[in-house]
Amino acid sequence: MHISTKMSYVFIVNKTKGSNLGNADVADSFFSRFKGLMMVKNLERGLILKLPSDRSRRASGIHMFFMRIPLDVVFADSEKKVVDTVTLDPWTTYTPVAPSRYVIELEKGKLVESQTDIGDELDFTCETA
Repeated sequence: MHISTKMSYVFIVNKTKGSNLGNADVADSFFSRFKGLMMVKNLERGLILKLPSDRSRRASGIHMFFMRIPLDVVFADSEKKVVDTVTLDPWTTYTPVAPSRYVIELEKGKLVESQTDIGDELDFTCETA
């Protein structure tokens, strides 16, 4: 039995601010979401975790166990509207203020650089997003 962990590649834009958040892979399977960015030393591009549509606020939470670098994290709803943002250090956990369809993990500093805030509309497209 082969389990696919192949991820799609996208470019993320903050439509509200006219800024970009960079490139990211899309993790849309249980295994690709589970692996995430654990044990990564250098972040070449971000990661979008595509969650099942019926996730609650608590089930949209993430952990930073086995992470080696801090991350900026954007939580977006099914309309790709930002519902929460946070910067997290390794070995921490976080539950967003609202349910999320997308959890976007980025290099620390991208939130400030792109001026991304709650309420902003994002755009990213690929065959699985």
